[in-house]
Amino acid sequence: MATTLGNRTYRRKAFAKRISSHLAAALVTFCLLQIAIVAKSGGSLILHLGVIIAIGGYAVAARGLERRWQMLEQGGLPESGLALRFRRDLAQLWAASIFGALLWIPVAIIYRFFFG
Repeated sequence: MATTLGNRTYRRKAFAKRISSHLAAALVTFCLLQIAIVAKSGGSLILHLGVIIAIGGYAVAARGLERRWQMLEQGGLPESGLALRFRRDLAQLWAASIFGALLWIPVAIIYRFFFG
């Protein structure tokens, strides 16, 4: 709901903008963790290509989440409902960013076991 006060227009909390900021920070965290883990494990070209593919998949999923929040914000949900969904999505986003990057540890161990 927008209200006009003087020359300014005030809206509800901009959840779509806030989720975009969190997505950008989570993507950077995801990338840095993946690169650090692969580099520490003596990463080969194949593991680095896997990192590129994983980052691309993450970016596609992030864009889908961003689109979802643009649509949710335009819908008629009350702010309390949006806030609850926002907190849940943030928890899932950051868990996926951190734990998804840590999945490279067993992949690197298995790769080293088979290919030395």
